[in-house]
Amino acid sequence: MKPKYPRWLMWSVVIGDSVLINVAFLLAYTLRYDVQLLRPVEPIFDNPPTVYIPFAILLTGLLLITFKIDGVYQSHRLGLWLEQMYAIVRGTTLGILLMVGITFFYQPTFYSRLIFVYDSVLIVVLLGVGRLVWGFILAQLRRRGIGVVRVLIVGADEVGRTVIRTVMAQPELGYRIVGLISDQFDTNTLNIGPIPMLGGLEKIPQAISDQHIDEVVIALPWTDQQRVLEVFQTCDRLGVRARTVPDIFQLSLNRVDVEDLGGVPLLGLKSASFRGTNLLVKRLIDLIVGGLISLIALPFVLILAIAIRINSPGSIIFKQKRVGMRSKEFTIYKFRTMRAGAEEEQERLLVYNEFTGPLFKMKDDPRITRVGRFLRKTSLDELPQLFNVLKGDMSLVGPRPHIASEVAQYQDWQKQVLEAPPGMAGLSQVSGRSQLSFDEQCLLDIYYIENWSPALDIKILLRTIPKVLSGEGAY
Repeated sequence: MKPKYPRWLMWSVVIGDSVLINVAFLLAYTLRYDVQLLRPVEPIFDNPPTVYIPFAILLTGLLLITFKIDGVYQSHRLGLWLEQMYAIVRGTTLGILLMVGITFFYQPTFYSRLIFVYDSVLIVVLLGVGRLVWGFILAQLRRRGIGVVRVLIVGADEVGRTVIRTVMAQPELGYRIVGLISDQFDTNTLNIGPIPMLGGLEKIPQAISDQHIDEVVIALPWTDQQRVLEVFQTCDRLGVRARTVPDIFQLSLNRVDVEDLGGVPLLGLKSASFRGTNLLVKRLIDLIVGGLISLIALPFVLILAIAIRINSPGSIIFKQKRVGMRSKEFTIYKFRTMRAGAEEEQERLLVYNEFTGPLFKMKDDPRITRVGRFLRKTSLDELPQLFNVLKGDMSLVGPRPHIASEVAQYQDWQKQVLEAPPGMAGLSQVSGRSQLSFDEQCLLDIYYIENWSPALDIKILLRTIPKVLSGEGAY
């Protein structure tokens, strides 16, 4: 699936890169000859910028070619900042090395190697900032339906949910799932958050027409080969692209391990993400980073504790039993944000629950204190959870901590969120927090568990900072 962007947008990216590359070259010239950064200019190299124009033009052409080869201008990568930057750094390095090689053989008398060192750094920085601007533009276009691939999922079992959580976890790809089709038609159990169940397989033509579908993803079990072929034929007749997910023996797709044995493919199942070495690495990260954050946060913890004590009577720290990894119970610590005895009042407030699923959420909860509202808005009420992280009950990043009474209401597929240590921050929190339905939170948390890596944890922690500062979705 690839987002469909107008041709003018793709060309504007190329033109914008060309301009920024030359701006970077001009700045590099200024740093080398006017500022004389790091090293003074020898008289033989003191030349006007016009002598470098042919080199700037050649470098621009080389970089555009290397960027094209590295896939910088592929439409499905346009919204992926980290992937773009990796390709830009790689392409810039190759382009600069080619320029150094050319100047080595050409040997111009005005040539200074340092200018290309400055230029390479400035190109990466300027194009990185430029990509952030493009990301904002793409977000605005997608809100208007431009560059969005409208997807219909056929099949609502585990394979279908795998596709859904992958798309939800990566909104920058520009895919929008607008509906589910399944012969197991049951709107009470198969609706997933805002994604509606549109009926059985016979409703595919109507769904494609009514929902303006761009692509159909077939996520039916491997035993339904005949129905898969029928869906392909239907989509082909209606002029809509269809693709299928290879459901290998009902295994979670990203846990399938493929090896080659003299040309014979062998399929196996990878071990779960949070076992053995992976769990040890995650624990070391929690201890090192969590310890540093705890030291930095200590003065703020003392100030907030005094504010809570002054604002309302009761304990400063709120303690509650939660369910952690592999259903192990632990005591969670948070700053108290409600008046004393608030838990006993929840039953009478259940009629005001604004959340779907087993969770209780109320935007204007009357039990929250004045200081407590500030703490929740800024997520500072979670600072004491650093103690849970250091103890090993929680992690800096992971699924939300679960309450036992809620876990008892989870469906079987939702219980997969218990396969990882709960976290202070998580993929569901940075993707919408309380604005997401419970099903959506579970899908994102399961995606995190199945795709965990230290890099993913860092990415989530970096995305947490602006979310906390904005207070989006927090109440």
